[in-house]
Amino acid sequence: MEREILLHLRKKHNLTQQELARSLGISTVYVRKLEKGVVNPGRVTLIKYEKFFDKDMKKMFPDLFFSANDKKLIKNA
Repeated sequence: MEREILLHLRKKHNLTQQELARSLGISTVYVRKLEKGVVNPGRVTLIKYEKFFDKDMKKMFPDLFFSANDKKLIKNA
């Protein structure tokens, strides 16, 4: 699942993946994988994104905080 908000924020700031990676102190490959939703960020990376974009990490990474496919909720419905 692609994290479109990350892509939108990066483009809004006119940054390439490489420029963002350099600013955050992470690799370009990691930025690409985060945007594509292939990997999940660690706590330190979440905080770096939150501080850099001045946006709540829950809004940037909703898939980590809110599960639309929670099987317990589906069973109880």
